[in-house]
Amino acid sequence: MRQVLSDVQAKFLREEKEALAEMRVALAGLDLPRASLDTLQQATLQLDELFLLVVVGEFNAGKSALMNALLGEKVLAEGVTPTTSRVTLVKWGVDVAESVVDEGFAVFTHPLPLLRELNIVDTPGTNAVIRRHERLTNEFVPRSDLVLFATSADRPLTESERQFLERIRDWGKKVVLVLNKADIFEDAAALEQVRGFVLRHAAEVLGFEPEFFPVSARLAQRASRAVDPEEGLRLRAASRLDALEQYIQATLDDTTRLRLKLTNPLGVAEHLIRQAQTAAQEQDDALREDGETVTALETVLTAYEKDLNSELAPRLAEVENILVRLQERGLDFFDRTMRLLNIPTLARGDKVRAAFEKEVLADVPQQIEAKVQRLIDWLVQKDLHQWQQIMAYLQQRQARYTEHLVGAGAAPLDARRRELIDSVGRTAQTIVETYNRDEEARALAAGVESAVAQVALMEVGAIGLGALVLTVLTSTALDVTGVLAAGALAVLGFFVIPYKRRRAKDEYREKISALRNRLVTALTTQFNAEAENAVARMQTGVRPYTRFVQAERSRVDQTLTQLGALRQKVSGLKARAQNL
Repeated sequence: MRQVLSDVQAKFLREEKEALAEMRVALAGLDLPRASLDTLQQATLQLDELFLLVVVGEFNAGKSALMNALLGEKVLAEGVTPTTSRVTLVKWGVDVAESVVDEGFAVFTHPLPLLRELNIVDTPGTNAVIRRHERLTNEFVPRSDLVLFATSADRPLTESERQFLERIRDWGKKVVLVLNKADIFEDAAALEQVRGFVLRHAAEVLGFEPEFFPVSARLAQRASRAVDPEEGLRLRAASRLDALEQYIQATLDDTTRLRLKLTNPLGVAEHLIRQAQTAAQEQDDALREDGETVTALETVLTAYEKDLNSELAPRLAEVENILVRLQERGLDFFDRTMRLLNIPTLARGDKVRAAFEKEVLADVPQQIEAKVQRLIDWLVQKDLHQWQQIMAYLQQRQARYTEHLVGAGAAPLDARRRELIDSVGRTAQTIVETYNRDEEARALAAGVESAVAQVALMEVGAIGLGALVLTVLTSTALDVTGVLAAGALAVLGFFVIPYKRRRAKDEYREKISALRNRLVTALTTQFNAEAENAVARMQTGVRPYTRFVQAERSRVDQTLTQLGALRQKVSGLKARAQNL
């Protein structure tokens, strides 16, 4: 910045540079593209350079002719074909010279007084056949302090110009619209109609109505070459170039130029912050759907765990009820059997045991085995159903995500999300597709048999739960009916039988109660463990995706908060710059 600054202005400039450097570091931490960060760096460096005027528009809109008219000399080549094949920086120099930096950029020097105050950039057309021209133009627009947007009166504000105007708007630049070739209109009404059309559509794009100047660069150049002074004045007035020149001169006064120069890099920073906010908001929207999926999965798992806890106890109670009824039948058996009238039968322990097994034990082992098998089938089916639900939710999320990605490149976050959804989804799908109910039921039954065998102090074998329970109950029956020894009954039977009956009932009650407690405890422990393992397996399966969503949710929230603070800082600096 060449003009002499006051202490207040110099202090603000230092603060702005520091703030822009901090913003660049912050944006770099948010994985903003290197090209964007370089643009901000260039815009910051531009603070120490001359005022930069960039001229843009379609080819054949007369940009080069307009610049030559403003400069007062034919500095740049003109023609009906795209004569500007590269971005050209026009600056002051002792000699008229052109230096080609590379195939896309050249520097032209000229000893014009105006060029001591500003640099001018002439650009290829926005609709240039060689598309790299447009890329180069986009690189210079962010560095500009003022954009002169030229459109042609014979095709005002074309679609490519409108699209390019949107890009300029995004950088927060001050734009001046110049309608070249205005001399083609035969009357003021025609010009006013085009003026209304251009301003209306420009305002729709920019959000405000820009300055508008109809000119004729051709008439202005003819005026400068006219031999007759009066003819020259007439052509100059018809060109309407004076109004544009006066506006540019007013804009180049120290105050306005300083304000534009200081706000330029802030506009670039604001544009980049908006870009980052848009990207973060898109991530936020995607994570919101991820969050809904995670919530649905957590709800499924919580409901599953709750259902297991609420349904398992009643189903186990059915097994316990079989043993309760067994105990009641046994007590009734002793009351009916151990009587004085039954002494001959009681004297034969084998008959008592046979009657006991037939009337009391009956099909209890089969009943218990059937109940436990139904419980096993229920648990296995429930496990499969939950995996099917998990798979369905993940497939739905996968479908929505794939639809969202159609036509778009995948960012690292998107790639990680897709990888996790695919991975967890494949795990669930593989489990569902390879789920063998019979094998799962057999494995669970083997675990139950092992638990019951351990409680009964027996070695587990391939005898089945029913045979195992029968062995335990038969052993109990032998113990209890063993109190009915024939020798003991032969003496004082009148007094012994009531005693023996009471003793038999007490011992039977004690043994069946102990057996019931051991058996129910073993089954409860085993089924609870199986239920916990099933839930844990599902939680382990979806945990990578859940952790990813939680971590990214926290990161994106922090990013949005940080970007909001940066945008507030930019707004504050822009307001201060306007008041300098």
